[in-house]
Amino acid sequence: MEAKASSPTDIVVEEFNKIKKDWEDGYVQTLDHIHAIELYGKSRSTGDDARKDSLPRLNGVAQDGLSLLVTAQFNLDLLAPQLPTDDHIQNARTLLQSWSKEIQSLRSSLRHANLQAKANMRKAAKEERELLLGGGEESTARRRNLQTKAGMTSAAESITESLRRTRQLMVQEVERSGNTLMAFEESTGVLKKAESEYKGHRSLLTRTRNLLSTMKRQDVLDRIILIVGFLLFSLAVLYVVSKRIGILKLQRKVIGAIKAGMAGDVAIAERAEAVNHMAHRVNEHVGPDVDFGLGQPMMHDEL
Repeated sequence: MEAKASSPTDIVVEEFNKIKKDWEDGYVQTLDHIHAIELYGKSRSTGDDARKDSLPRLNGVAQDGLSLLVTAQFNLDLLAPQLPTDDHIQNARTLLQSWSKEIQSLRSSLRHANLQAKANMRKAAKEERELLLGGGEESTARRRNLQTKAGMTSAAESITESLRRTRQLMVQEVERSGNTLMAFEESTGVLKKAESEYKGHRSLLTRTRNLLSTMKRQDVLDRIILIVGFLLFSLAVLYVVSKRIGILKLQRKVIGAIKAGMAGDVAIAERAEAVNHMAHRVNEHVGPDVDFGLGQPMMHDEL
């Protein structure tokens, strides 16, 4: 069966525990190096053993240990906001504060250890001078041994210093690479999130595009319907107006004809009334017995 894939929360917790363990290991090793510096050159017997690890080398190793502790503190500070619960985050914040105090304490202890080592070296040098100034075979062998060890120690110190600088550069490069890798992982997560959001919006954009196409087709159809309706309405209006104008012309002609006929009848009536009036007046002046023979034709003398 395949192993179940770890969730992001489990990965963060595992990284937190790893950083915590690295800190504890580095803290113990740094304390050991500071204790070794404090004991450096304390006596002649221990001084010979201590010179196998010179004071500059011990200081370099202790400084490397402090750098590793600072790196662990920095990594925990970056990791703290990603922890799954508030209790984990609060624990990480408390741990960071305690680590800061312990780093300050280690630096103070390193300074005191160097002062103690210098005091031990001065005391050992004084004992060496007293021994060298003394007589005997032990003093002669001691002088020869010191001359040989001086050259060897100088060469070893230069090599050790070079190696220490190289190691420090490598540690810094590893730390920079880790920070770069973490930044790449965060960028990858952001890109994946953006890709998922884009996929979610792409279907919405497709539906919106189809809806816009439908609306455009409907708009064109509505415009065609409006234009055709307006044309039909205009034709109907023109037809009604033309028919109405024809009826009005016919009506005017009929009314004109009727008026002309009525005017002729009135003229005839007026003429008849005038003739009757004139006849009545003549009858009044001549008398009723006189008959002008209006109803008979008049006789004209022929010439």
